[in-house]
Amino acid sequence: MIRANRKFTRVLLLALVVWLFGVVESRSQPTQKRMASTTARDQFVDSLLSIMTLEEKLGQLTQFGWSWHDTARYHTFIKAGKVGSFLNIYGAEPTHVLQRLAVEHSRLGIPLLFALDVIHGFRTIFPVPLAEASSWDPQAVEKSARIAAIEATAAGLHWTFAPMVDIARDPRWGRIVEGSGEDPFLGSVMAAARVRGFQGEDLAADNTMLACAKHFAAYGGAEGGRDYNIVDISERTLREIYLPPFHAAVKAGAVTIMAAFNEIAGIPMHANGYLLNEILRGEWGFDGLVVSDYTGIMELQNHGIGASPAEVGELALRAGVDVDMVSTIYLNDLSDLVRTGKLPMSEVDRAVKRVLQAKFRAGLFDDPYRYSDPQREQTLILNAEHLSAARDMARKSIVLLKNERQVLPLSKEIKTLAVIGPLADDKRAPLGSWAAAGRPEDVVTILQGIRRAVSPKTKVLYAKGCEVEESDRSGFQQAVDVAKMADAAILVLGENADMSGEAASRSTLDLPGLQQELAEAIHATGTPVVGVLMNGRPLSITWLSEHIPALLETWFLGVQMGPAVADVLFGDYNPGGKLPVTFPRSVGQVPIYYNHKNTGRPPGENRFTSKYLDLPSSPLYPFGHGLSYSEFAYSNLQLNSSTMEISDTLKISVEVTNAGGRAGDEVVQLYIRDEAASVTRPVKQLLGFQRIHLSAGERKNPVFMLTAEDLAFYNQGMKWVVEPGSFKVLVGRNSVEVLEARFEVVQ
Repeated sequence: MIRANRKFTRVLLLALVVWLFGVVESRSQPTQKRMASTTARDQFVDSLLSIMTLEEKLGQLTQFGWSWHDTARYHTFIKAGKVGSFLNIYGAEPTHVLQRLAVEHSRLGIPLLFALDVIHGFRTIFPVPLAEASSWDPQAVEKSARIAAIEATAAGLHWTFAPMVDIARDPRWGRIVEGSGEDPFLGSVMAAARVRGFQGEDLAADNTMLACAKHFAAYGGAEGGRDYNIVDISERTLREIYLPPFHAAVKAGAVTIMAAFNEIAGIPMHANGYLLNEILRGEWGFDGLVVSDYTGIMELQNHGIGASPAEVGELALRAGVDVDMVSTIYLNDLSDLVRTGKLPMSEVDRAVKRVLQAKFRAGLFDDPYRYSDPQREQTLILNAEHLSAARDMARKSIVLLKNERQVLPLSKEIKTLAVIGPLADDKRAPLGSWAAAGRPEDVVTILQGIRRAVSPKTKVLYAKGCEVEESDRSGFQQAVDVAKMADAAILVLGENADMSGEAASRSTLDLPGLQQELAEAIHATGTPVVGVLMNGRPLSITWLSEHIPALLETWFLGVQMGPAVADVLFGDYNPGGKLPVTFPRSVGQVPIYYNHKNTGRPPGENRFTSKYLDLPSSPLYPFGHGLSYSEFAYSNLQLNSSTMEISDTLKISVEVTNAGGRAGDEVVQLYIRDEAASVTRPVKQLLGFQRIHLSAGERKNPVFMLTAEDLAFYNQGMKWVVEPGSFKVLVGRNSVEVLEARFEVVQ
């Protein structure tokens, strides 16, 4: 039992009795048990709320960013009950010390929450989320998040600010690396998988943590691809493209949501009561807490909708933002508003209740120290099982963009192999952005992975060539020389880790620095070249695509990047990843995405159609693209009916044959097109996918089931409807190469 004053101890005992009574009474009745548990939680929280002072309540709504320089000040605040949570402190011992201060030395003994951006691993760093989405394997993605939670909670953490579920159609935006790409269906599947992974089956378990879907909402639609910028979209686009992954996260049980920096239609999200209260909490029934982004409440003044900290604090709290991250406006500026009656206490109580409920769900009132266990920290973090899972996830995330003349896979017995490029032996870049507790010394580089994989007789030559962003050509000659001596060259190019992520927008999508020039020099030697891309966004790599015979998109794959890339290069693993985002030919095509609307004049031979004078309208590599060392043939697309009533389920099957000589994975993708509706519809819309494994020569018949709800959309009156009419079914290896069939929806 938590040590506190006698009055609070009685409250805890009462809550415990109510909870135990609920469990005993409903042991054989799961639904009643859940209801009893919820009732016990609410009664406990209400009892606690009733004895809290205003300052203690505002403290629960305040999250401080940890700084070791301010330790003494934070200790004072904790003892006074003026801290609800901390950001950016972890470790079993330091979190235990702070938790003991809160539990045993504050008036009410309310436990703290410790939070960190655990995005794609804690210490065992997995591929960045955009790479994991390339796996099209939600089970693997869920496992990745589960391991991240196991490690993070062993280090005393309760709360992660992940998953980021923003849809991104503009690769100039640096934070595209943190999400699952451009498609709301794929994004929704991955959002739910990550929530399940972080939160597990029991949030009160000591190896699960609160997930936080971010950034609500439409942050990925920033004008110009510039981070923190405004968003100007229609309600239709908001609801059909940007909101579905958040809704999926809520349905998967996400306990927290983070407000976005952007505005929509003139209302900044930290003051957007319509989206936070009416849609998120009202329409969707979300009952968790909303946290601000870093100083997001304070930044409302920069948006120009509030003249003082107190004014913007009131706006944010009324709009439904429960926790103030870092700016301390709630703590410092709201008390006078409450005491003078301008801000009702009920507004404060509503937010405090959500914070206390989250702590209850995390099991902190049962045992506040359960997450701070040095033994677990020592045995669970960066262990062999987690490293093996990271390697498997990394291999699944690699996309084979091109493989002319079957250059890949290479033989491990190759006599001389040149490894060239500024990222080939880089230990920092594979961690990507938001690497939590990841360390460069944990990383196995691509060069190291290759050297471990090849025969002892193989001579591996290495030349850096140039830096990623600098303009020094002095290393070119060495790179050319080693390429000339080799039987094949592996050219590792791309971006540094800090070129994508937050505050990392780019105005160009070209390879930075002199890297293309380096590629041209290596290509000119006549040595067969394999290009390996390491980057956090789609790049415009038209020259590479036209001249380099084999290209791998590897993204930032984490601590096991080297072994995973080597597995694919030498054929120990047959790549099966697919692009979750479109690759443009040029930045001038941006925004470019597969599920666009048609125009009255679609691109065609006629001059007066929607196209460019100097560039094809088509992408360099389409959404869903990805090759294999096997060849998969599609045939016999069948529907169980050519008509479908509103109450029907349509069964769709296709025959997929591995016509190659080795086993491999194929991602079978299902799209539909509504051919005529009351509002314009996308030319294609992803509605299903399956990653299947086929042995050489094996044939499978994956089946998809469509209901009328899958075909629904918002009509002219913004009502969610299914309209009768003709639909196309498109099934294939990517969003372009598909088989087609038709069916009719009838009244």
